[in-house]
Amino acid sequence: MATFISVPLKKSSEVDLVKPLSKFVTATYPAAEEQADYIRSVEELNKLRKSALGRPLDKHESSLEILLRLERLPDSSDHVANLSVFLQLCLTFTWKDAFDKGSLFGGSVKLALASLGYEKTCVLFNGAALASQIASEQNLDSDEGLKAAAKYYQLASGAFGHIKDTVLSALNREPTMDISPETVGTLSLIMLAQAQEVFFLKATSDKMKDAIIAKLANQTADFYGDAFKQCQYKENLPKVLFLFQEVLPVLAAKHCIMQANAELHQSLLAKQKKRFGEEIARLQHATELVKTVASRYDEYVSVKDLSDKISRALTAAKKDNDFIYHDRVPEVKDLEHIGKAALVKATAITPPLSAKFTDLFEKMVPMAVQQSMSVYSQRKAETVNRLVGTMREATNLCNGVLASLNLPAALEDLSGDSIPQSIVEKARAIVQQGGLQSIEQLIRDLPELLTRNREILEESLKMLGDEESTDSELRSKFSQRWNRTPSGDLYKPLRAEGGNFRSVLDKAVQADQVVRERYNTHCEMIALLCKPEAELTAAIPSANPVKTLQGSEVVSVLRSQLAQLEEVKKEREGLEAEIKGVAFDMSSSFLTALAQDGAINEEALSMSQLDQSYGNYSQRVQASLRSQEELLGKVQASHQEFSKLKQSNSEANDREEVLKKLASAHDSYVEITSNLREGTKFYNDLTEILLKFQNKCSDIVFARKTERDELLKDLQQSIAREPSAPSFNVPAYQTNPAPTAADPNPAPRTVFQPQQPQVKAQPPQRPPPPAFTPQAASAPGNPPDNQPQPGNPPPMAPPSQAQGPPYPTYQGYPGYAYQMPMGYNPYAAYGQYNMPPAMQPNMQPYIPYQQAPAPGQGGFPGTPPTQQHPYTYQQQPQHPPHQPYYPQQ
Repeated sequence: MATFISVPLKKSSEVDLVKPLSKFVTATYPAAEEQADYIRSVEELNKLRKSALGRPLDKHESSLEILLRLERLPDSSDHVANLSVFLQLCLTFTWKDAFDKGSLFGGSVKLALASLGYEKTCVLFNGAALASQIASEQNLDSDEGLKAAAKYYQLASGAFGHIKDTVLSALNREPTMDISPETVGTLSLIMLAQAQEVFFLKATSDKMKDAIIAKLANQTADFYGDAFKQCQYKENLPKVLFLFQEVLPVLAAKHCIMQANAELHQSLLAKQKKRFGEEIARLQHATELVKTVASRYDEYVSVKDLSDKISRALTAAKKDNDFIYHDRVPEVKDLEHIGKAALVKATAITPPLSAKFTDLFEKMVPMAVQQSMSVYSQRKAETVNRLVGTMREATNLCNGVLASLNLPAALEDLSGDSIPQSIVEKARAIVQQGGLQSIEQLIRDLPELLTRNREILEESLKMLGDEESTDSELRSKFSQRWNRTPSGDLYKPLRAEGGNFRSVLDKAVQADQVVRERYNTHCEMIALLCKPEAELTAAIPSANPVKTLQGSEVVSVLRSQLAQLEEVKKEREGLEAEIKGVAFDMSSSFLTALAQDGAINEEALSMSQLDQSYGNYSQRVQASLRSQEELLGKVQASHQEFSKLKQSNSEANDREEVLKKLASAHDSYVEITSNLREGTKFYNDLTEILLKFQNKCSDIVFARKTERDELLKDLQQSIAREPSAPSFNVPAYQTNPAPTAADPNPAPRTVFQPQQPQVKAQPPQRPPPPAFTPQAASAPGNPPDNQPQPGNPPPMAPPSQAQGPPYPTYQGYPGYAYQMPMGYNPYAAYGQYNMPPAMQPNMQPYIPYQQAPAPGQGGFPGTPPTQQHPYTYQQQPQHPPHQPYYPQQ
C-alpha cells in the first residue's frame, strides 16, 4: 500500500552569469575592495547554479540545500533592483516542462524568458520536486524516516502552493503546464495528503487508539479525494500525461484505501462499544472499497494484506453476531460519520529557506544609493580628517614647545654628564624603525613614482592631442563634408581632468621638496641618534652638576605638569582611534528614503548622521585642546623659574642646545617618515586613477579613429560616384540608329515609323473575323468580278518592327492559331476566301511574317532570308489531314 507520488525535476539550459554580471559590476561600481567582493560573489553564484542545475542531484538533504540557496536569487523586490534589471536585459533562462516527455520530431516543451522571477519559480519547483523525492525514499519503518517524510512532504506542499500564488505575477505570461496554477495547486494537495498518510502510518505503528487512527485515516481520505476531484474537473490537467495516466489512478485507489482503513478502525471502536451490527456494516463497507481497488487499480496499489485483514475481521464478526448477539446490521448511509483530525500543514515559504543561506549581494545597492554612499563617504572622511588633523597639529605644537624648552631632558640631566633617559628611548625608537636607511629609501622611491605618474598622464594627453590634430587636418581638408563633432570640443572634460591631475602632481612635488628640506635640516642629529649609546654620550657636551636642584619644588611641579601633558597626548591617541573606528551603515537610511520618497536628500541625511555620530567627539577634541593650552602655559612659567635656579654657564647651555636638537630630530624623524609613507601611498593610489584615465582616453580615441575611418570611407565612395565633368546633350544622330539601306522607291502602302527603344514591343492586331449575312451565305456561286483572285493577292504592308513578333501562319486559315473543323465551318461552301462580294469589302490577303519585306522595309529580326515572291494560298481540301491543335514553328 505504501505507494507514494514523487514529482520529476525540471531541466534547464546552461547560462553563463559571470561575463554579464562582471561587466555590470565593473561599469557600475568603483574599483575598490567592494568591486572585487562583488565579482567573487558573481563567480560563487555561477558555481552554485551549475552545481544545482548542471548535474543530476542526489536524493539527499544536501542537494536540497543547494537548490534552496539558489532560490534566493536577487530580484526586483530585493535591494539590488539595478542588478535585477540588468540580468533581465542580458540573460534568458530556458526551462523544459517537467512532465512533457517529448516526441521524436517535436522535442519537449520548453519556455525561455528573460525574467528572474521565472528562474526563481523554476528553481523553487525543483526544490519542491526534490523534497517529494527525498520523502519517498525514506524508510517508513523507523521513526526518523517517518518524521523526515512528513517534514519534506509538507515543505513540498508549501512550495507548490507558493508557486500557485506567485507564478502569474512573476512571469506576466502563460506558463508551461507543469508550473501552471492548476497543476501546482493539485501537486500541493497531493503532497499534503501524503504527509497526512505518513502521520496515519506513525499512529498505526505506535498502536494508538482506534478512534484517533480512524480520524487520521478519514482525513487522509478527504485529502486524496480533494486532489482526485481537482485532477478530474480541471480542464487543463488531463493534458498532463503524468497526472492523467499515473497519478489519477493512485489518488482514486488511496482515497478508497484510507476510507477502508477508517471504517476498519471505526469497526473496532464499535466492537468495543458492543455495537456489533455497526461493526459488521463498517466491515462490509470496507470490503466493498477494497474490492473496488483490487478490481480497478490493482496494477498501481496492492491491497492484499488489508483485504485479508478486513475479511478475517468480517468473518469473525458475522459468526459472533449470528450465533450470539443477533444485532441488526444497519445500512451504510445510516452509520454515524467518522470524525477527522488534520495533523499536517503546508510549510510557509518565508525566505531564506536554507539555514546555510548567505546573501551574496548584501552590500550591493541601487545606483542612486551607491552615489549617495560615495558622497557620504567623502563627507565622513573630511570630518574624520578634520578632527584627527586638529589633534595632530596640537600634539606637534606641544612637542615643539617642549623640545624648545629641552623638556623633559633638562629635568633628567641634572647630573650634567649622563644621557637623559628620554633621549635614550628616542634613539632606540629610531633604530627600531630603520634609522636613516628607511628614510633615504623612501626618498629615493618618490621620484620614480612621480615619473611614472607623469608619463602615464602625458601619454594619455598625447593620445588626445594626436587624434585632435588629425581631426583638425581632415576638417580643413574636407571642410563642410567633415560633419562630426570636433575633437577639441569632445575632449574638453578630459583635458580639464588631465589639468587637475597635473596640478595635483605639481603640488605633490612641492610637498616632497618641503619634506626633503626638513630631512636635510635634521639629518645630522638623526644620524647621531642612530649611533651606539657610547658614541651618543661622547657627542653630547658635559656640564657642571646641578644636583642641588634634584629636591627642588620647581622640579617636582614641572615634572607633574609634564606628566599631565603626557596623559593628554595619550588620551588624544585613544580619541583618534575611536574617531576612526566610528562606523554607521547609511545604505539602510538611503534605501528607506528612496523607497518612501522616490529620491534621496543626501546632504540632509548625511549631515544629520555625521552630527549625531561625531558631535560628541568634536566636543572632546576641543576640550583636549583647551587642556593642553592651559598646561603649556603652566609648563612655560615653571620652566622659567627652573632656568633661573640652574647654574648659568656656557657648557650647560651647549649641552642643553644639543639635547634640544636631539629631541627635535626624533620628532622630525617620526613626522618625516609618516609624510614619506603617505606620499608613497598617494602616488600608488594616483597611479591606479591615472591608469583608469588612460583607459578612458584610449577608448574614446579608438572610438574616434573607428568613426574617422568609416567617415573617410563614405567620403571616398561619394567622391568616386561624383561625375568628373558637367552633363551635356548627345547629338540625335548618335542616339537614333540609321535606317537600313534599301531601294529609294518604297513599297506601296508602307509606312515608316522611327524605332523607339524605350517603348515596349506590342504584337500586331488580329485580323477581324469575316462578317456575312444569311442571305449571302444561302446563295453560293462564283465570286463577283471585282473580287481579287486568291491565286494572286495584292501585297500588304508587314507590321513595324517595333510592334513585336507577328502571329504565326498555318495551313488552312492563315493568321489563326487553330484550324477550323469542317463540320462547324460556315464558310466551307465558299472555299478558301471564296465568299460573296458583300462579305469581302476591300479585303487583302495576309502576308505571313516569313515573307520577305517590301523594298525599303526592314525584315523581322532573326528571320532567315526568303524568296521575293508572294505566297500562293492553296485551296482548302474537303477532308484535310489531321492537324495538331497547338502552334507549329
